Amino acid sequence: MNRLQIMKTLSDLNIPFSVVEHPPAATIEEIDSFNLPSSEAIVKNLFLRDDKKKNYYLVTVCKNKTVNLKELRSLLSSRPLSFASENDLQCYLGLKKGEVTPLGLLNDVDCRVCLVLDQDITTYSIVGVHPNENTATLWLSPFDLKMLIEKHGNAIITLKM
Repeated sequence: MNRLQIMKTLSDLNIPFSVVEHPPAATIEEIDSFNLPSSEAIVKNLFLRDDKKKNYYLVTVCKNKTVNLKELRSLLSSRPLSFASENDLQCYLGLKKGEVTPLGLLNDVDCRVCLVLDQDITTYSIVGVHPNENTATLWLSPFDLKMLIEKHGNAIITLKM
């Protein structure tokens, strides 16, 4: 799904959202430099895989957190984790480096990627994510984000990180 398709899907499901346009932002540091409203609720996303390339995870955490892959492996009872390749990112989520977002899971036709959500995000009233491109930030509630991903069919694990 591209940005317009995502916005149409959200509208069709009566999910409230707003969008803020900005220059391309591939990192949290870049997006922070734009001083967007509610920037404290923008999330950081990591696309990971296990060492056998059998399990893929999209990890979404509060932007100020660091993810320890060994600790995350333990929490997930997973094999060793590493960053997935740009090729895997394109293949599974239809995204390029710098565009990683939970909304990319809507492109995961086989629902192979599991969303791993930082529990602290569920306390936010809204979260800011890319709408499958890094020239805008889309704001919606964490509840609606989870509902959308669950409706699509991807597994979701919420963890205290």
